[in-house]
Amino acid sequence: MLRLTELRLPLGHEPELLRAAILARLGIADDALLDIAVFRRGHDARKPRAIMWVYTLDLTLADEAAVLARHQGDANLRPAPDTRYRFVARAPEAAARPVVIGAGPCGLLAALVLAQMGFRPIILERGKLVRERTKDTWGLWRRGVLIPESNVQFGEGGAGTFSDGKLYSQIKDPRHYGRKVLTEFVKAGAPEEILYVSRPHIGTFRLVSMVESIRAEIERLGGEYRFGCKVAGLQLGAGRQVEGVVLEGGEAIATKSVVLAIGHSARDSFAMLRDAGVHLEQKPFSIGVRIEHPQGMIDRLRWGPNAGNPLLGAADYKLVHHAKNGRSVYSFCMCPGGTVVAATSEPGRVVTNGMSQYSRAERNANAGIVVGISPADYPGDVLAGVDFQRRLESAAFLAGGGDYRAPGQLVGDFLAGRPSTALGDVLPSYKPGVTPTDLSLCLPDFAVAAMREALLAFDRQMPGFARPDAVMTGVETRTSSPIRIRRGWDFQSLNTPGLFPAGEGAGYAGGILSAGVDGIRVAEALALLATGQEVPREMSRGVEASETTYG
Repeated sequence: MLRLTELRLPLGHEPELLRAAILARLGIADDALLDIAVFRRGHDARKPRAIMWVYTLDLTLADEAAVLARHQGDANLRPAPDTRYRFVARAPEAAARPVVIGAGPCGLLAALVLAQMGFRPIILERGKLVRERTKDTWGLWRRGVLIPESNVQFGEGGAGTFSDGKLYSQIKDPRHYGRKVLTEFVKAGAPEEILYVSRPHIGTFRLVSMVESIRAEIERLGGEYRFGCKVAGLQLGAGRQVEGVVLEGGEAIATKSVVLAIGHSARDSFAMLRDAGVHLEQKPFSIGVRIEHPQGMIDRLRWGPNAGNPLLGAADYKLVHHAKNGRSVYSFCMCPGGTVVAATSEPGRVVTNGMSQYSRAERNANAGIVVGISPADYPGDVLAGVDFQRRLESAAFLAGGGDYRAPGQLVGDFLAGRPSTALGDVLPSYKPGVTPTDLSLCLPDFAVAAMREALLAFDRQMPGFARPDAVMTGVETRTSSPIRIRRGWDFQSLNTPGLFPAGEGAGYAGGILSAGVDGIRVAEALALLATGQEVPREMSRGVEASETTYG
């Protein structure tokens, strides 16, 4: 099989044109082309009046060696890589059962791969089953009632369940773990197109049923789920080797291996790990707001006369600006045709995030506009970043009115440095509601200055981005974990053998796909060690990611 890249055809071309273009590109007869598989399809919109599909194709030919020989030196034609997933181990009879803490994307993929290898994992999730959790989350959005253990952050499916369902990242993936993640998602009910479109997404409603399907498969393979089970402590033996976990309420579960996939908002778990002496470090993250524009405006800016073409769908964007005060400002987790959602997990605090359904058919586009910060901005102990987040979230709660409404400000007012008192044509989508006010009440001065500068720079790139009635809603603080639970080349905690920090909460992922990939890597390392094998050092290369992987 050969892989052909960078084959370009006009948007909306007839299906038979693809085969004709391959034959012309390779200079072969029709009967020499035995099979065509689309590995990736994206678009080039740099010329909005002439948008092109860009294909990566896996081709089966009658004489592949001869074609390769004729096209020597062509960087766009080469043997297709083998992307099939192969398990690294098989659990021995009566193998000790590993514990997976957290049922977000990282924990789900770790548990699934462990179950497929025969290890029968026990999955502990502090929140509820995904459909019960969905009801509780809507309770905050519709009635302003927060349940601290069941919300956007906590519960089956993790924070990714209430998002755009983006399935792309910028991580290096030489072992094709991402393909394994996407393949398992298709088995669980995701549309098959996620295997080949260049920027796949699923949307919240489809994610709910997929999460349930993955749970059923893990249980079929011998895994065990326990919901409403928050881990309150670790049992450690000689040399700080993990011997078990202790649940809130006192029950202990014996195990030698714990996958720690707790997510970026498990602040009480971070404190528990610190108190247990687990090696933690501060980590940079980003803070800011959500900005909303009419989706039609974004479509016109990106697609020009092709705006509204169903082949393209809702347009997205990615923007970056380096401000004069040294801060980087960038768009984060852009949600075309989506909504801004309440994402707090603690009483008396307001947090925003973005979400889309598969259709991306809502009236507004939204994205985080966030500013990078570092531990120098929040000096103190290892959890000083958590305290910094909490201060901003509490200020947002008060600025919004003290009832989980969010503080909002029109872009024109934000740029002019005056509070907003009313809204314009762009209506905010955040529920339970938005209070017009001054966002500088709940953001640091350096962030406000950098964002004002960035908005004007973004407007030069996308005219209308700084339209006066675009709405900014605050605050966005959960872009990524404020800590990293450092691990060694064998994926175990630096000072706590048997503890496998994983995913976003541990500082090794940013988004659904990279979290799932990290869960697979950790599961493989655990399986190798459990069966007396060594973990190849190259497995740990390129595993550290940040929130920029899906911005």
